[in-house]
Amino acid sequence: MTAHTTVDAQAIARLNMLFTQSKILHSAVELGVFELLASAPRTIDEIRRELGLHQRFTGDFVQALAALGLLERDGEKFSNAPAAAAVLVPGAPGGGYLGARVRTTSQRHYAMWGKLSEALRDGEPKADIGGPGAFAKLYEDPVRAKAFLVHMDANNALVAPQLAEHVDWSSYKTFVDVGGARGNVAAQLCLAHPHLHGGVFELPPIEPHFDELMAELGVADRVTFHAGDFFETPLPETDVVVFGHVLHDWDPQRRVELLARAKNAVPSGGAVVVYDQILDAENPDLRSLVGSINVGLITDGGSEYTVPQLREWLDEAGLEFRAATTLPKGNDTVVVAVKP
Repeated sequence: MTAHTTVDAQAIARLNMLFTQSKILHSAVELGVFELLASAPRTIDEIRRELGLHQRFTGDFVQALAALGLLERDGEKFSNAPAAAAVLVPGAPGGGYLGARVRTTSQRHYAMWGKLSEALRDGEPKADIGGPGAFAKLYEDPVRAKAFLVHMDANNALVAPQLAEHVDWSSYKTFVDVGGARGNVAAQLCLAHPHLHGGVFELPPIEPHFDELMAELGVADRVTFHAGDFFETPLPETDVVVFGHVLHDWDPQRRVELLARAKNAVPSGGAVVVYDQILDAENPDLRSLVGSINVGLITDGGSEYTVPQLREWLDEAGLEFRAATTLPKGNDTVVVAVKP
């Protein structure tokens, strides 16, 4: 082997084992390592005793977390690294808690991705809850629903302030976030733009979770819940309809149907705002491609898509494309269209 092929082989070998690093993170969140260390630094033995861990693995496990940059070591004691303290401790200042997202990845996505080869052969979703009615099934269990909705809060915590900044809301007074989970994005838009009144259109079981978060964020008087199934119930009249991480769950025919429903809900000059991990038509990046496979493993017809594809669907639905903006943080692109 040449030096070049040796380097390539080493890189491939590291890639082959990257899942091990993910599982170390998953276990740390599941076991409560970061919550424990939020109160005070601890030695390996203290971590082991307080979390009820076995001596055999704990030393290597804790030191691996430090090697990953998630913990910091000072002598014999370990503490959370700043990034872990910011996003892996529940209730940490500034929001953006990612623990629920990590738990969802560990509990649902990890097993699902283990069936990728099977999916490549049969084209079917592999999630434990997937296919038609997946969200309705998920929301039947209040505990599981709450965990998923907190996961969605973490997913959209990065995009919400950017959506407030990079979309011109000055000409509009109202909006409805379709499939807006428990309203985190809607609340952030209203907090950033005091003239706006928002709405969230979601399945009925979400309403108690929505009420809880709106009260917590102090916007209960400015964000309204609309219950329904967006393929069966007409969307409420509004100036702007928002589809965030929604279109990618459906096949192209259903996407056009949703866009047409949005057009019917807004007045002439009203807008439809779409954001997803939209693929670059010429050179799609790895994160978006992974996101596209991930949503395909969960849904029957879902995938990410390109701006030219979206423009075709907008045109078919009777909407005029205005702009596409790649957000500077994260991996979303925001597309704005208007009703003639």
